[in-house]
Amino acid sequence: MSPHAKKEYLEKIRDRYKHASKKEKRLILDEFCKVCNYNRKYAIRLINSKFPTNKNAAKRGRKKHYADPMIKKILGDIWVATNLPCSKRLKAILPLWLPHYDHDVPDYTYLQLLSISPASIDRLMKPDRDKFSRRGLSTTKPGSLLKKKIPIKTNQWDETQPGFVEVDGVAHCGASTAGMFAYTINCVDIATSWTEQRAVWGKGERGVLHSIEDIENSLPFEIQGFDCDNGSEFINWHLYRYFVNREKPVKFTRSRPYRKNDNAHVEGKNWTHIRQYLGYERFDKIEIVQQLNELYTSEWRLYFNFFIPSAKLVEKERIGSRVVKKYDYPKTPFQRIQDSPYIDQETKALLKKQFDELNPFELQKKLASKIKKILRNVER
Repeated sequence: MSPHAKKEYLEKIRDRYKHASKKEKRLILDEFCKVCNYNRKYAIRLINSKFPTNKNAAKRGRKKHYADPMIKKILGDIWVATNLPCSKRLKAILPLWLPHYDHDVPDYTYLQLLSISPASIDRLMKPDRDKFSRRGLSTTKPGSLLKKKIPIKTNQWDETQPGFVEVDGVAHCGASTAGMFAYTINCVDIATSWTEQRAVWGKGERGVLHSIEDIENSLPFEIQGFDCDNGSEFINWHLYRYFVNREKPVKFTRSRPYRKNDNAHVEGKNWTHIRQYLGYERFDKIEIVQQLNELYTSEWRLYFNFFIPSAKLVEKERIGSRVVKKYDYPKTPFQRIQDSPYIDQETKALLKKQFDELNPFELQKKLASKIKKILRNVER
């Protein structure tokens, strides 16, 4: 017998039990215990209970603080616009995006959204969560020519100072690495998480070099260290001379072979900044490279660097068999640059002026429109 049916049965016999004689009460109680499989004393307490049992009865306890459906709608809109971040990152995103929300938000709801905790966000957004499980292909081919000249990075960098970057190539090859297709050169600064992306056709050394030059010119700080994997697109004389033969040489290092965790910062951004938006389709039309670069140099870099925060690992401690990790409060790359003592005030002022002129919802709409156009071109 279902709990709902038991409640209905209790409602039916309660009034009859109340007006019955002592002998009739005993018979009613026997029948109730037998049908519902209740203990006799428990059955008596239920029948004599003063609390209503109908389904429309008000629930006991304090009222829900975030019961307003508008709160969930706003959270959902921003959550989808920022590509489904975790609750801690969404909490840091809200102060940046709420001032630009299209619809009028009442003052009380606005304050509730600013004060909501990550745990409450998880509870409200739980029905809408989705999972991703797709994987890509690795196209890294060893470039052995300069391995003796380019040292392996052994954590000798000052990772609190902007300018030490990790770079990787993301292959848009679909299910096959045969033939020619587009690559994305993904670059991330370790200290600030500032990212830049450029598209290239194939893995040609000169094409990759031009992309690195363009990325360096777009960064709001000077490159001091350059770390990559052992792919031939990076381990070559063109890139080696570009970084070493200058007045202030750049520290050019590489990761250990077959150790992806050596480039953990950029490997994580390959997923969050490339795959989650462009997927695993095959970009085998050369005109897509121009479309991608037009996107990467406009809305893409502004959207990620000014309005998408990320958390950084602060401390890792092993306690017995468990590893306890502690992260800082999520911040955008723009916010980390503003907090950095190594960036000059002029650069900070220029970035602040640019930030004040941006609307994240408009950026996201233009970004989504251009991505759809690229993917339609792929399908054709």
